[in-house]
Amino acid sequence: MASTRIGRGMQVALLAGMFAAGYVVGSLNQRQADAQLGDVGKAAMEKAGGAGGAVGSVTQLGSSIVEMQQHVDGLQKNIETLKQVKSALGG
Repeated sequence: MASTRIGRGMQVALLAGMFAAGYVVGSLNQRQADAQLGDVGKAAMEKAGGAGGAVGSVTQLGSSIVEMQQHVDGLQKNIETLKQVKSALGG
């Protein structure tokens, strides 16, 4: 009776250990998702944007957000340049 409990406990511990080891190894090897659409993807997005309806609206919203992010990035670069000029002038 006691050996059955010990055996069951060992099996549960072994399964838990295997799960934990798989989780750790999987989290170490995790890769970032990166979409590289290129020209084909851009053409598909433009086609979907012209489709109208919910898909078209969402596509246009996504394009607008990407454009806004590019403008914000450009403004941040300009601000950094202005800070460098200001520090060079002694301000």
